[in-house]
Amino acid sequence: MPRTRSPRRWRGALAAALAVGLTATACSGAGGGSSGDGTAITVLMVGNPQMEDLARITADKFTADTGITVRFTILPENELRDRVTQDVATQGGQYDVATIGAYEAPIWAQNDWLHELSSYADADSAYDKGDLLGPAVASLSGADGKLYAAPFYGESSFLMYNKELFDAAGLTMPERPTWQQVAQFAAELDDKDAGVAGICLRGLPGWGELFAPLTTVVNTFGGTWFEQDWTPKVNAPEFTEATKFYVDLLRAHGQPGAPQSGFTECLNTFGQGKAAMWYDATSAAGTLEDPNSSTVAGKVGYAYAPVSKTDSSGWLWVWALAMPKTTKNADAAWKFISWATGKEYEKLVGSSLGWSRVPAGKRQSTYEIPEYRESAAAFADITLKSIQEADPVNPGVQPRPALGVQFVGIPEFADLGTKVSQEVSAAIAGQSTVEEALADGQRLAEEAASKHR
Repeated sequence: MPRTRSPRRWRGALAAALAVGLTATACSGAGGGSSGDGTAITVLMVGNPQMEDLARITADKFTADTGITVRFTILPENELRDRVTQDVATQGGQYDVATIGAYEAPIWAQNDWLHELSSYADADSAYDKGDLLGPAVASLSGADGKLYAAPFYGESSFLMYNKELFDAAGLTMPERPTWQQVAQFAAELDDKDAGVAGICLRGLPGWGELFAPLTTVVNTFGGTWFEQDWTPKVNAPEFTEATKFYVDLLRAHGQPGAPQSGFTECLNTFGQGKAAMWYDATSAAGTLEDPNSSTVAGKVGYAYAPVSKTDSSGWLWVWALAMPKTTKNADAAWKFISWATGKEYEKLVGSSLGWSRVPAGKRQSTYEIPEYRESAAAFADITLKSIQEADPVNPGVQPRPALGVQFVGIPEFADLGTKVSQEVSAAIAGQSTVEEALADGQRLAEEAASKHR
């Protein structure tokens, strides 16, 4: 297994490595922006279930206590990335709080686009920054060791499977399956007549959509985007083999409409019993175990991320709340951030919405709450272990020039990964070949590498 690294060493390595929309309101009076006097703030968030829960309870739980109006804009992941990058990078000042992730935080901190949050957290005794999980803190810290975004939930990736379908077919899922075993299971359980796919995988273009799971497959098949000296390896045999495996698996046994399927679409597909397996974020488990939103609640099994040549392959990601430097409501923004990412928020969600819906993966104390452990018994331990095993320094079989498991921690990767994902998605749709997609990707990777040699 990859060796565990301390948050301090991760931060040091990070410093060296890194130089539609649904609008909801948390109170009456929709529309408008932040107040400038701290009485109203604007928040941009990704449209994942945990974030939607946050928007749902803010008026009754946060605004009622503080008097601060919160106006949310909630967008799908790809649209969120475009909107937040445009606003923060151009210093548009439209949002007081924005959802970013482990990829953006250290880069944007270096660009001086974000308020550091360590001083706020250290001065807030109730916040208990020391309770935050080390991987979450490390991934959201800048070169100066300060926190630049507060983790809302953390995740790795694992394989989810429908236990009823496996039992009916007399199949047993290993605790740590290989991708070859997964492909065999998908072939045996694929039942197009019954409308059940053998597996659901992301095919939607986007560096954080399709290439989140696919890069972990590349890693464990022995491939990499770049070697340590920045030699691009996008069309290398290992990268090609992994991508062909992924594309062929989706085309043969994946869900209908795979080229348009991202996290949300696969969550719906698997949650409605229309796929036998799904490889994706550990954070999906809470929604799948909620009988109000899932028909497979209580029927899901969880296995570690499938592997080939490595001991583990799960990704590491944190969705977090950051404060752009342009905000005129910093104190009010911190009040909201500290509430939404604080120790008591998990208890609030558990008691009011259900314990399986707690945004976990960021605080050690979460895993000590009896009600949460009981509700999340099927997936809590494997989620925490998967996060702890994820190694952004050495996620594959060769040394890397930059941090990241499912991404490369350089500014150019957002454009590179998205453009190559569009080509691979076209291959999934049968409109091109993997070889053509990766040949174009190699050329783009050469351009990106030239800026770092």
